[in-house]
Amino acid sequence: MTTAIAYTEFGAPDVLRVIEAPDPVPGPGEVAVEVTAAGVNPIDVKLRSGVRTSAPITTPRRVGSDGAGVVTAVGEGVDGFRAGDPVVFAGASGAYARDVVVGAGHLFRRPPQVSAAEGAALGIPVGTAYQTLRSLGVGSGDTLLVHGGSGAVGQALIQYAVLWGATVIATSSERRFERVRALGGIPIAYGDGLADRVGEAAPRGVTVAIDAAGTDEALQTSIRLVPDRDRVATLVRGRDAPGLGIRAFSGGSPVPLTAQQQAWRIEAVPVTLALLAAGAFSVELGPSFALAAAAEAHRAVEAGVDGKVVLVP
Repeated sequence: MTTAIAYTEFGAPDVLRVIEAPDPVPGPGEVAVEVTAAGVNPIDVKLRSGVRTSAPITTPRRVGSDGAGVVTAVGEGVDGFRAGDPVVFAGASGAYARDVVVGAGHLFRRPPQVSAAEGAALGIPVGTAYQTLRSLGVGSGDTLLVHGGSGAVGQALIQYAVLWGATVIATSSERRFERVRALGGIPIAYGDGLADRVGEAAPRGVTVAIDAAGTDEALQTSIRLVPDRDRVATLVRGRDAPGLGIRAFSGGSPVPLTAQQQAWRIEAVPVTLALLAAGAFSVELGPSFALAAAAEAHRAVEAGVDGKVVLVP
């Protein structure tokens, strides 16, 4: 038997429970992994609490999608992996566990320069950021406005856009300005007068904007400053996007991701692993918690701690 985290009702973090589950056995095209670190994402918190709508709970619902670990078994038809390989995975089902089965297409070798915690921190944040920037065609000559630049997704947005030649202006609290600067962004404070401050930082104008904050201020400022609404996107207020005439790639958007966009989200993980190994990308790690303390980890995310929260089974 293995150990995992699950819930049987929506609610506060205390609904998370440690359960026993059968040892996972990989089927064709799958790989079994002993989990050494699991990333805790805001979407995990939203689904657990019921803030993000999901199907009714009929059996204990497992939690988490991103992690890192060591291969323990390989299913039929899988090439390139063997027992003992250190790996990173994204898009799994039930990553808050001691063991998990992952589709081989969502599994990537972890370079020795990248820690398990760093690998577990990648999946959703870098996938979302990478795909959004690719979808909006961000590159050299662009001036990008990122709302929520100090969060995990915001930090990935800044780094990729800078690597691809864009100028990046990012909102954050003043105490997080140094982190934004360290990643290559120009930090500005959110709050009253935001549009004027952006104008001072970008006298030639803003060509693209991405909302990773979800505030009315973020959306209104983006629409006001970017002439082409097809280059304004929200990652938080997806349900509001159609009425605003902007794009949405998360946040309950009624428009599903295309096959190309889904492929970009997966592609982001090995791309980022290579950049991390080369010292060209940075992951800010926050507190780590034991698997049995998953409820405390969710409370930390809800409280808004700096850095990526990770579970260590």
